[in-house]
Amino acid sequence: MSAPLSEVTTDPTLVLLRVEEAARRLQIGRTLCYRFIRTGQLETVPVGRLRRVPADAVVEFAAQLRRAHRPAA
Repeated sequence: MSAPLSEVTTDPTLVLLRVEEAARRLQIGRTLCYRFIRTGQLETVPVGRLRRVPADAVVEFAAQLRRAHRPAA
């Protein structure tokens, strides 16, 4: 029997993620993830007819959010 979708974890060794996997890593909804992609805040790359989010782009996006919300020193 397979685990429910909510319990499925993303393989940390993946280099390219589906949007849903990127959203799960960021702990945001799929719609918000697509909004960040559409506005250019989250990078995607074409793979044939598909779009994938590089795993390092997720890390960089999170770092940008941290920098943007860090109090001025």
